[in-house]
Amino acid sequence: MKKVISVRFKENGKSYYFDPAGADIKTGEYVIVETARGIECGEVVQGVREIADAAVPKALKPITRMADSVDIRRMRQNREDEKRAYRTCQECISRHGLEMKLVEAEYTLDRSKIMFYFTADGRVDFRELVKDLAGIFHTRIELRQIGVRDESKMIGGLGICGQPFCCSRFLKDFQPVSIKMAKEQGLSLNPTKISGACGRLMCCLAYEENAYEYLNSIMPMVGSTVRTPDGLGTVLEVNPVSGYLRVRCGTESLSPRYYKVGVCEYISGGKRAPRRPDPDDDYSGVRNPAPVVASSDDGERRCAGGGCARKRAAEKE
Repeated sequence: MKKVISVRFKENGKSYYFDPAGADIKTGEYVIVETARGIECGEVVQGVREIADAAVPKALKPITRMADSVDIRRMRQNREDEKRAYRTCQECISRHGLEMKLVEAEYTLDRSKIMFYFTADGRVDFRELVKDLAGIFHTRIELRQIGVRDESKMIGGLGICGQPFCCSRFLKDFQPVSIKMAKEQGLSLNPTKISGACGRLMCCLAYEENAYEYLNSIMPMVGSTVRTPDGLGTVLEVNPVSGYLRVRCGTESLSPRYYKVGVCEYISGGKRAPRRPDPDDDYSGVRNPAPVVASSDDGERRCAGGGCARKRAAEKE
């Protein structure tokens, strides 16, 4: 076990582990640490605690010292100067006619370096821009190209749900999101409806993916043949959240009806057969009563033995 503290350098940024170096550091205090970008002043978001050795980097850097009022005042002054540096760099980019979008400017605590983050479609030759900026700020200049998701995280905004961006509010790392997640959840594949302001698939598609994968695995797929209280039918629609199947029974002239998955018995068809639900899962609305998985040859024997009658009686109760 190692004693660590979690330090954050931006309001909604990622937190990093540091060695408290024997100091009793509490949440909300500020510390001076050395990072790959230089000397930084960060806020402690979690005080001293012990975690497993495997959960921390092997070379855990210790804090340099506790931040005093001068360090905190300097950090806040740097935040104000970064706004002016941003406007100055924007003017230089326009003057050079570079195809790049400036996102953010950031000073190190000792002002030995200023970093400019930008997005661009391809490679950008910014050598002349760096020379101009070095002549204006008289310090080391670093330009770093980032992706559009990082841009949204830095700038912030409102998503189509009306809430602030998840990435700028609480997400610390970007999770991989694929179009398969939208298909699994039965969402529209229209890019404008499942994409965020950054133009990439919305991060929230991954939040409930595990639940949808499980629910879809224990329910018959569209096209499956199931036995309902009204006879055999074909599954036309599956709602994994409510646990209902839309089934057309009998001839094509009959209108489809909705059935709880627990009163339907899978017979055949579909790309795969539903598996039995886990006995200790938390999806009680689908699990109780659990769907019955039967083969086509023993379906008649079960129904003849009163299985279907018992299901109809249970449904009436």
